[in-house]
Amino acid sequence: MTNPNTKALSDAGVSIWLDDLSRDLIETGKISELIEERNVVGLTSNPSIFQAALSKGDRYNDDLAALTKDGKDVEEVVFELTTADVREACDLFLPLYESTGGVDGRASIEVDPRLAHETDKTVEQAKQLYAAVDRPNVLIKIPATKAGLPAITATIAEGISVNVTLIFSLERYRAVMNAYLEGLEKAHANGHDLSTIHSVASFFVSRVDTEIDKRLDAIGSDEATGLRGKAGIANAVLAYQAFEEVFSTPRWKSLADEGANKQRPLWASTGVKDPAYPDTMYVTELVAPGVVNTMPEKTLEATADHGTITGDTITGGYAGASQVLDDLESAGVSYNEVVDLLEVEGVDKFEKAWGELLDGVTVEMEKVTA
Repeated sequence: MTNPNTKALSDAGVSIWLDDLSRDLIETGKISELIEERNVVGLTSNPSIFQAALSKGDRYNDDLAALTKDGKDVEEVVFELTTADVREACDLFLPLYESTGGVDGRASIEVDPRLAHETDKTVEQAKQLYAAVDRPNVLIKIPATKAGLPAITATIAEGISVNVTLIFSLERYRAVMNAYLEGLEKAHANGHDLSTIHSVASFFVSRVDTEIDKRLDAIGSDEATGLRGKAGIANAVLAYQAFEEVFSTPRWKSLADEGANKQRPLWASTGVKDPAYPDTMYVTELVAPGVVNTMPEKTLEATADHGTITGDTITGGYAGASQVLDDLESAGVSYNEVVDLLEVEGVDKFEKAWGELLDGVTVEMEKVTA
């Protein structure tokens, strides 16, 4: 049975994606169950998710042993294991991909986060990942760093669909949308069918509140305390306003006439970090047509259990959201300082997770050859 709360969210125009991937989820039938019962129509992965998956259980042992005996090094083993998981996930979602015309039914895999500041190497690995997964419904994740922006354009120009990740600031989000449009223009010039190219822009939510709330607590005034838990949603609401603006311009219209698809906003980091807040707030407060919400399973289950979906909670709130950001500046919190810091920390966290993944796989490979 389809859950009424997740169905209501889906009916309101929100595509529900799972923020998780493991061989366990694939082989136990859990993903198929979530498709049937929780309206899940896609999933995302990242280095932290792969590190967690490979560190638990023994479902990777046979492949680890075979790849090691074939003489693969740790980087090659990780590449083979992660692309295999994403390929299987793509196969599970293929019917949804076909029934939605390529909009949903997607699985994402991220380029090596150590390449976040290297444009050409990012593009090269995006092509490698796309070829290795070898499924039309894969999305290649590229971070929205300054070096990532031209990589996004170049990858889209190759006809490869992209999930842009680690977006925190409104200014950078506008640059991401511009990079996508540039990529579409180049793809068209290169002779690609624009209708086959899709993209999402992953705008991070809860991490904004975590950092800003910490600063508000340090300030300690009544004004500051009253702003706790408001920044993440306000930032995302204003991102949707920017999305509406960019995808109603003459520039966009000319691309749409050639069959291009809008780059949809994706709400990422939607698990609530502060237990004082409702555990579904980054779901129920961010409902609008044509967005994606990628949720950890805990948030998905909370939504299914008690998430109250009241329709569009974004498009009427632009003035209020703008006021929240103004009030934060007045209270002494620098928006630009926060979003810049979060990008640096985001890349660092993914690099650390990647390092832990490599270390963990190295240990398992040594066990196999011992």
